[in-house]
Amino acid sequence: MPDTVPTETAAAPKGLKAAGTGAVLIAIAVVTLGAVTRAEENHEAQHVADAGAIPTVHLVPTLGGSASDSISLPGTMEAWDAAKIYARVPGYVKAWYRDIGAVVLANERLGSIDTPELDEQIVQARAGLASARAAETLARDTAARWNDLLITNSVSTQEAAEKNGDLAVKQAAVQSAAADLGRLLAQKSFATVRAPFAGVVTTRTADIGDLVGPGATGQQPLFAVADISRLRIYVPVPQAYSAEMKPGLTATLAVPEYPGQSFKARLVGEANAINPQSGTMLVQLVAENPGGILKPGAYAQVRFDVPRGAGALQIPSSALIFRARGTEVALVGPDARIRLQSVKVGRDLGATVEISAGLAPGAKVVDNPPDSLADGELVRVGQAHHG
Repeated sequence: MPDTVPTETAAAPKGLKAAGTGAVLIAIAVVTLGAVTRAEENHEAQHVADAGAIPTVHLVPTLGGSASDSISLPGTMEAWDAAKIYARVPGYVKAWYRDIGAVVLANERLGSIDTPELDEQIVQARAGLASARAAETLARDTAARWNDLLITNSVSTQEAAEKNGDLAVKQAAVQSAAADLGRLLAQKSFATVRAPFAGVVTTRTADIGDLVGPGATGQQPLFAVADISRLRIYVPVPQAYSAEMKPGLTATLAVPEYPGQSFKARLVGEANAINPQSGTMLVQLVAENPGGILKPGAYAQVRFDVPRGAGALQIPSSALIFRARGTEVALVGPDARIRLQSVKVGRDLGATVEISAGLAPGAKVVDNPPDSLADGELVRVGQAHHG
């Protein structure tokens, strides 16, 4: 009988089993840790995205409280009186006595004109007047004799009346000849060119021998005289400030040729009309000019201190929101949410505007608000801007 050999089953090593169990546990831990990490990263990313979705705004305070606004506008200076002096009589320039820059008195001689044609007319007019006077004397004597004869009825009444009528005609002829001579002599007086008022000669075009006066080709003024003891300053003022432009308002002038210096001026008149092309109103100021420092025709920067409207506040123009329901500004409430406030705009001052209604003093508004900003929107307030 064959021997029966017992079969022995091989047992797994105890160390290998323990290692497998540990590997499974490690894998489970790694997977769990990765899931937790990804969850935290997703949560953090969502938090960052939510925070990034909240817009950051910057606040600026309203300005107010000062009694006046200072505005600077360009102006043009003109002489208080200025005259261009033309030749009133035909002739040739005989002499000139004052050149540009000369200070002259009223009625002082500036030049003289040689008038040969006018002189000949005056000679003829004198002769005509003498002839008319001689005819008048003869007619007067004749009328006197006929009036004496009429007393003794030696001549008829009609004949005496004819002699008296002839005398009246001769007397009228004398008056006409005298008037003609006076007219020519008055013209002759303009052969001496004189200053119409005290001032400074600013232009001289007269040269000896020039043909001047009526009939001359391309006639131009012989001289120009300006009174620069005072100057007129003309300034176009924007419509927003036109209501404050009242006579007596003071201003300060600055000119490029005298940096650092200022000159006082006073408003004396206004056009009372807005130019539709420029939207400005022309005003006139006067400035004393002792020593002739300021020059007519020059440019000046004119600074006005105009009264500010009662209760008016100023904010940057960039803070305004223009929408279908009107002009608004954005305020930030205690809950960090936007509150849109309707306002009424007063004067446009360029970089700033006046708010006449809708804002309380001390309020802060959002500067440069985005177009998408909505009422009730949550915002983050950044560092305040200072105006």
